[in-house]
Amino acid sequence: MAKVSTRQPGELRALPRWIFMSRWLQAPLYLGLIVAQGIYVWQFWKELIHLIDMMWMAKTITETELMLIVLGLIDVVMISNLLVMVIVGGWETFVSRLDLEDHPDQPEWLSHVNAGVLKVKLATAIVGISSIHLLKTFINAPSTSEPTLMWQTVIHLSFVISALAIAYTEKILNQTHQH
Repeated sequence: MAKVSTRQPGELRALPRWIFMSRWLQAPLYLGLIVAQGIYVWQFWKELIHLIDMMWMAKTITETELMLIVLGLIDVVMISNLLVMVIVGGWETFVSRLDLEDHPDQPEWLSHVNAGVLKVKLATAIVGISSIHLLKTFINAPSTSEPTLMWQTVIHLSFVISALAIAYTEKILNQTHQH
């Protein structure tokens, strides 16, 4: 004779319910990342005001100096984009649905985000950020030691290889799940 469950759909026993609710312990972490995002916004505006001030007062900024400052601004924006992906994608994936369907500002990528997609997006964002840092180093190469140039290049290549490995692993996992 089959055992008949008296639980309602979606109802959990006490221990599974507590385990499932523990995901909310991540909420303060995401709120902290939002504060960090605010700090990056502050940093961006400080750098932008510094650049405007340099252009206004000195008017003798070299192209290399200008490029380094602008690359610093781009770096802050890319890190901020990384934070948005972690905050929004992580919350949606690991904590709770944001219910943004039909919202005109919903990011395109959010509709198909999962832990695997999030890992690939984060890895490629880190490669982009590392690229900006490496470009800044190469532009400033005359004042940078050879070991520093070499190690930054090696570290960047490690990020690239890691991102490719993560993307390839996710591709294999997706092909396995589809069959």
